[in-house]
Amino acid sequence: MNLLQSRAWSYAILAAVYLLAGAAGVATYLLLPLPFWLSLLIADVVSTVVTFLFSLIFGNASVYDPYWSVQPIVILVAFSIGRKLSAAMILSLIAVLLWGVRLTANWAYTFHGLTHQDWRYTMLREKTGKAYFFVNFVGIHLVPTLVVYGCVLPAVFTFVYAPAFRAGSAVFFVLSLLAVVLQGTADVQMHRYRKHRTTPFIRTGLWKYARHPNYLGEILMWWGVGLAAVCLMPSRWYLLAGALANTLLFCCVSVPLADGRQARKEGFTEYKRSTRVFLPLYKRPPNPQNEDPIEQESPANRPGKRR
Repeated sequence: MNLLQSRAWSYAILAAVYLLAGAAGVATYLLLPLPFWLSLLIADVVSTVVTFLFSLIFGNASVYDPYWSVQPIVILVAFSIGRKLSAAMILSLIAVLLWGVRLTANWAYTFHGLTHQDWRYTMLREKTGKAYFFVNFVGIHLVPTLVVYGCVLPAVFTFVYAPAFRAGSAVFFVLSLLAVVLQGTADVQMHRYRKHRTTPFIRTGLWKYARHPNYLGEILMWWGVGLAAVCLMPSRWYLLAGALANTLLFCCVSVPLADGRQARKEGFTEYKRSTRVFLPLYKRPPNPQNEDPIEQESPANRPGKRR
């Protein structure tokens, strides 16, 4: 228990776990005589199972947390070995490397050791009881793995088929880079807020008008990767399924969970009314409740009319 409470030992233990999971995944991929995308999927699931087993050993589902950002880096670096890298491959690799390094660094900064578990997993364990084993494996481990697999697959196709470079794909590469910058900026601003927390909700920087600008960056990152690949290979439009699944995951799971937790704080209703979900843009506050409804509907007050 003392070792698990140590951040240094926890880092070392997780590094060993991920080396073992990575080795299992690579061995599985090399042994399977299947199409590359199917072999990669199975290998990815095998690595996830190894990670899941260690999460059971340590009684902590957060063992899986770094997998989200480490998995795409390992996959693309592996597919780049022995290949002559084209401009499209290099751009995809740069985008994913920058994204993965930033996200992994953010995880490492907030990591408190193997005795600490993400609040969402603890909540699920309390709510699901005996069904938590299934929820843990499928909901916390397998589904995110499949989503990120779908997200990185367009870049993998770019490496395998080496399509001719098109200038249009560079636009989506820039979108991915801007998404990484957006995420990084949002993270730094959040860390500063938590160090000097003086208000119930962060209302500075990107967070002034948006509740989840970091989620927006994650969504845009993979649309950039997916659209860049489809721009190079228009007939493979189905590669956008990963970006779509990722968007749905954040909209239907991550945002409701985060907002539900914040709703316990006093003043959340007003905070929600004055902010957007993703876009850090000014939101016009609603009309005061005591305003005369007749005055609100008068022609002089309608948009586009001069007073």
